[in-house]
Amino acid sequence: MTYEVQRDFRGYGGHPPDPRWPGGARVAVNFVINFEEGSEPSIADGDAATETGVSDAAGPPRGIQGRDLAAEGMFEYGSRAGFWRLLRIFAERGLKPTIFACALALERNPEAAAAIREAGLDICCHGWRWENHFALSEAEERDRIARAVASLERTLGQRPEGWYCRYGPSVNTRRLLREHGGFLYDSDSYADDLPFWTEVGGQGHLVVPYSLATNDSKMQGPLASPGAWASFLSDGFDLLRREGRAGAPKMMSVGLHMRMIGHFSRAPALERFLDHVLAAGDEAWVAPRAEIARHWAATHPFRDR
Repeated sequence: MTYEVQRDFRGYGGHPPDPRWPGGARVAVNFVINFEEGSEPSIADGDAATETGVSDAAGPPRGIQGRDLAAEGMFEYGSRAGFWRLLRIFAERGLKPTIFACALALERNPEAAAAIREAGLDICCHGWRWENHFALSEAEERDRIARAVASLERTLGQRPEGWYCRYGPSVNTRRLLREHGGFLYDSDSYADDLPFWTEVGGQGHLVVPYSLATNDSKMQGPLASPGAWASFLSDGFDLLRREGRAGAPKMMSVGLHMRMIGHFSRAPALERFLDHVLAAGDEAWVAPRAEIARHWAATHPFRDR
């Protein structure tokens, strides 16, 4: 049967399943560090323009002809300084984030790759480069998936258990992931507060949704104040916690960028939110993404329709 992306407006409806999070937690929380620096579009790498996304260079065009060296420097800040700050902040609290790993970025930063290996962090593939998969041909996308997985196996000593495109997948992505094999889940959806199964080629395929709402990219605009961003996250966490107490536990994904929240002026906001989550004690299960996926697959296995 030919795979075709189907929209689902119903989901779990008014009766979401009880995820039965470990320890009776009321909410599962996953933190993602996007490691993109060095894989972004760049004139030096043959692209048409310098990337400015999720950085202090984002906004209206500046009329710069050729390379935007200021924007390049902001990306370099993420891998040179922001990454190490975030690694320390999580390690101090005994927490392990998931790395959304762009393969080329880690090839270009072996010291960071070694630190990720040493910390034993969860790896989700964020593509070969930080590029739009929906703009690739099927053959190009198949090649990128294979190249990315092989690269991460070399640099990190393990293959990624998950997959997440930049912003959005193509209509072929999920089928190509199944074709390649070896993925526990993908996060190419923003459609729910809980993991869910879909069917690809007659087989179950697990989706662990991500979020662009609870993401530090919001500090580029309406939540430019780090304090406002931390309050925004805390309010969302507290609501999910109340829902969990009422018998409907959910999941919260928090997306982080090294060049954004990794800056010393914004990192304290992350510290405040982490400490707020930890203060919830056993009501919060802070877990790597693959661990959440494995728990869901064991607790709510795929059932053939």
